[in-house]
Amino acid sequence: MHVIATAGHVDHGKSTLVRALTGMEPDRLAEERRRGLTVDLGFAWTALAGEELAFVDVPGHERFVPNMLAGTGPAPAVMFVVAADEGWQAQSTEHLAALEAFGVRHGLLVVTKCDRADPAAATAVAGERFAEGGLAGVRAVAVSGRTGVGLPELRAALLALAAELPVPDTTADVRLWVDRAFTIRGAGTVVTGTLGAGTIRVGDELVLAGRRVSVRGLQALGRPHDEVRAVARVAVNLRGVDRRHVRRGDALLTPSAWRLTREVDVRLRGDAAADLHRTLVLHVGAAATPCRVRPLGTDSARLSLAAGLPLRAGDTGLLRDPGEHRIPDGVEIVDPCPPPLTGRGAARTRAEELAAAARAHVRRHGAVRAADLRVLGWSPTGIRIGDWVVDEALHRDLPGRITARFTAWSAADPVAAGMPVEVLRREVGVPRPVLLAALAETELTVHNGLVWAGDSGPSLPETVARPLAEVETRLAAEPFGAPESAYLAELGLGPRELAAAERAGRLVRLTGSVVLAPDAPARAAEVLAALPSPFTVGDARRALGTTRRVAVPLLEHLDANGVTRRHDDGTRTMRRGD
Repeated sequence: MHVIATAGHVDHGKSTLVRALTGMEPDRLAEERRRGLTVDLGFAWTALAGEELAFVDVPGHERFVPNMLAGTGPAPAVMFVVAADEGWQAQSTEHLAALEAFGVRHGLLVVTKCDRADPAAATAVAGERFAEGGLAGVRAVAVSGRTGVGLPELRAALLALAAELPVPDTTADVRLWVDRAFTIRGAGTVVTGTLGAGTIRVGDELVLAGRRVSVRGLQALGRPHDEVRAVARVAVNLRGVDRRHVRRGDALLTPSAWRLTREVDVRLRGDAAADLHRTLVLHVGAAATPCRVRPLGTDSARLSLAAGLPLRAGDTGLLRDPGEHRIPDGVEIVDPCPPPLTGRGAARTRAEELAAAARAHVRRHGAVRAADLRVLGWSPTGIRIGDWVVDEALHRDLPGRITARFTAWSAADPVAAGMPVEVLRREVGVPRPVLLAALAETELTVHNGLVWAGDSGPSLPETVARPLAEVETRLAAEPFGAPESAYLAELGLGPRELAAAERAGRLVRLTGSVVLAPDAPARAAEVLAALPSPFTVGDARRALGTTRRVAVPLLEHLDANGVTRRHDDGTRTMRRGD
């Protein structure tokens, strides 16, 4: 499943668009339908070409920005909506700022109401607004939810977007930010949210609102499931907690895997720390909690939270100033368990410690895109390889790791054509450009997507080379006397071994088990050139002193290589350079 949030100004057609795509009504509340605008989060889903897409429809009115943030915070992708007839508006700016702060990097620009106005102007303005951030260069589609114009193109763009989304870690610890909680008669408490990582199963023991709970049932896309894997919109029926004790922003957690913190050091992406109001609201996932801000350095601060949150280093969120209706900063959690600040100059010293966070971030991940570091507010620190920044220790050790892994793989499969580059990349856990750069520092060679030892291709193990020498001796005496498959099998030369010998240039295979010396086709051409033209298969067989089992595939080999020409009656002539 792929989860996509909507974003955009009020009355620009977000809910109409979701309705047109899914055939479902995302506005749940009677108040929403009466007023014609989205007040709270709505959900709908559809299937496109076998891909399941779930939409989180968020409100666009400024009065409901906290609700919007609860929906967009956990979502991995966004469908940003701008109306062609009204263009970019105030809430468009705030929604874009929120997406940038949350670190959303995947999305679509959808210009709606193209039946009312030319979408070109709105598309151009939105593209300019996106140009400096993480959504720069996203696809743009013009549609009309009323007439259906552009919907096929939008569906195709959504499929392309789904294909680009990163693969989630389904083995990660569960942290499901609750965006709705309610009671169903006979079932009990139900919470919903976007599962960004991990897996939830019926019967699991989890923690919610400080209470141990068990999973009684699961639903995703309106259907019951025994387990739900990330990424997914999921409804979880729980035992062990009353609805009255659950609120939006609580988190359903793997027991003992998370620690609630009320103090975090963060890296800021936006206003300088000194320019921030001292009291703001921190939004992470679907949670929102007031916090006190203490500047540390120009782009770092300590946040003291009014309520404890399950946070880890690397989590992203945003600071919102409700009084000014703006988002001054995005934040990345650098340290969720910071040391106390005591004594003169403690804040400045702490800022200097956090300045090394970029290097630590690269060290933790091994290789990071330089653009991602810039989005986080960091200068690229480490070895640059194309678009990637690589940890210095990893860069130093990688050639040795690659060689050791290739050696182990080759020992386990000595007659393979070579180790596929993608297999080696996955096993050492680095991006392809980084792998290829490190391979250049080894004795290994890449050819046609395979890694070889040295420049001459895969070498033959002794178990293949010894019986192959016996076959070569036999073929030297009878160049067109291909050994029988039973004889080859007795020598231990099966299809894989024969393929390895052919790759090494020691044999030519006419069929799976008909093998000759590499020069046999050229020698056959010399013999056949002396025959009267045209000649038959029988003529060729007698001239070569071989059997039909060998003559037929040998002639077909010469046909395919342009040495002979086969006529409709089955006879052949030499091409002789024509």
